[in-house]
Amino acid sequence: MLFSSLAFAETWNGTLVDVMCKNKDLASHTTKCAIGCARSGYGLVLADGKFVKFDEAGNAKALAVLKATNKEKDLKAKVTGTLDGDTVQVESVELQ
Repeated sequence: MLFSSLAFAETWNGTLVDVMCKNKDLASHTTKCAIGCARSGYGLVLADGKFVKFDEAGNAKALAVLKATNKEKDLKAKVTGTLDGDTVQVESVELQ
């Protein structure tokens, strides 16, 4: 019975974007903008257009990845974590 409450990590692929810009043209959304809008938090826009928001730890991980990348736009990413309602409890963020 103990194991029934444990959540299993999932992986999602999509476009990493700040919350303020999630409804804009994602292909031309820049890394500079995403870093500038960090206060709004981050999430991933999936292939079907659905947006999943990151938890606070995920926001910090996303910001670190954005600051470390040389990519200027088209921020495709792979995110691993567990979905809690409509928020991902992020374990890892990796730009592709």
